[in-house]
Amino acid sequence: MADQGMKKIALGNAITLEMFVSIARDGVHVDFSDAYRQRVERSCQLVNKWIDEERIMYGVNTGFGALSTKIISRDQTRLLQKNILLSHATSVGEPLDEECVRAIMLMVLQNLGQGYSGIQISTLEMYRQCLNGGVIPFAPREGSVGYLSVEAHIALVMIGEGKAYVDGELLPAKEALRKAGLEPIDLSSKEGLALISGTTSPTAIGALALSDMLQAAKSADIIGAMALEVLRGTTRAFDDRLMIARPHEQQRNTAANVRKILDDSMMAKQSVDHRLQDALSLRAIPQLHGAAKKTLLDALATFEVEMNACTDNPILWPGEDGGAISGSNCDSSYVGIELDSACIGATAIAKMSERRNNRLINSHLSGYPAFLVQNAGLNSGLMIPQYSQAGLLNDMKLLSHPATVDSIPTCADQEDYVAMGYNSAKKAREVAQRLEYVLAIELLSIYNAHQFVESELTPGSASTAVLECIRQSIPNMAEDTYLYPYLERLKDFIHSGEIISVVEEKLGKLL
Repeated sequence: MADQGMKKIALGNAITLEMFVSIARDGVHVDFSDAYRQRVERSCQLVNKWIDEERIMYGVNTGFGALSTKIISRDQTRLLQKNILLSHATSVGEPLDEECVRAIMLMVLQNLGQGYSGIQISTLEMYRQCLNGGVIPFAPREGSVGYLSVEAHIALVMIGEGKAYVDGELLPAKEALRKAGLEPIDLSSKEGLALISGTTSPTAIGALALSDMLQAAKSADIIGAMALEVLRGTTRAFDDRLMIARPHEQQRNTAANVRKILDDSMMAKQSVDHRLQDALSLRAIPQLHGAAKKTLLDALATFEVEMNACTDNPILWPGEDGGAISGSNCDSSYVGIELDSACIGATAIAKMSERRNNRLINSHLSGYPAFLVQNAGLNSGLMIPQYSQAGLLNDMKLLSHPATVDSIPTCADQEDYVAMGYNSAKKAREVAQRLEYVLAIELLSIYNAHQFVESELTPGSASTAVLECIRQSIPNMAEDTYLYPYLERLKDFIHSGEIISVVEEKLGKLL
């Protein structure tokens, strides 16, 4: 990767989730390595050779799905590619966010750049230039079963059909391309199918959601430790001997994070014997956070395989034993099942956060004024943000129902089983966002609780750094005030990773 200012990532070797997000979300530019270009060009030569030999190949010179028995003449194969895009662009509703569209375009480059698809390098170059140049195709987000429709909306822009955003303005595709200094391209054999096949959209959207969930899970360790601290919980429940007795790595790492955060906390030291045993929302942080983080890390391993794989159908295999091999690498079960599990893990973290927040605002449990405000009654204080947590959690529980257990046959029963991974990805983004809000509300309560802490009971250096950072934009609440801006600020504090940076600057890397 190049220096800050004009970062670039050369596609060709395996990319990580972090690299993926830096391109899709942060606008890092992409280039093609020599190896990438050579793979693509070899595969393109192969498909042209086989067409010359008049081989029958699914999706190259046949119809699609249930129409795969229909042979397409050579002079109509280019029209076939255009027709597949026009007929398959049927997703509906509101458009996907810009970062989701960018992520899908990146996944198309990754998928087809493996060298098994027969696509022209010039076609992938068009995607690359749109991605780097800020041409964002209009792609409605509803109505995909895992491939085809969303990708078709995106691919249409490359041939001058459909619509695209440039500098935030939605324009007809040809006009958008012209504004970016580009001209529509013509598609060759197999390219229309290749551009819409595969797990590109569930993997792309799911990768963004998974990145946010992983970051939120680490943030939850920080926020959970700060809640334990201000609620005068005992750190005995985080003793490493307990963790060794049940040696789950992520449980042990979570406990180590909490101990590290509270190591220099006077509040934590004075509270070791305050209670014999804390409520589960405090003492079970390593167990629940650890289980959720293991689930998320399992998903990460799967995603980093999928992001660097070819999920096209058919694939073109070179050599004497080669040919167009039709199968179902385009099935989205791997990412879909992982994302369904990730939603459950993220929701579990949120349900514990809400319970800790309840302890903070309940004067019978916290020892602080009711709803963390003086003159309660005249003031409601932080009563109602917990209602927001309840509403968000109800959403999360609904969204945690797995999409991949469903199957509605399509394509006249040629696709008689359907993985539904796209909906797993779509709801994972919503779950990730709601988790950030639930944690933000707990953090607001922690922040306000500190105004009632005895002055000689000082928090640890990590907690102090977080509190000071919050104090720059959020005042202590002496009476009722408009809370929405504060909740958004704290959500951004978590979403951006700033809370983690603040703590790790003090303590070094958390596990």
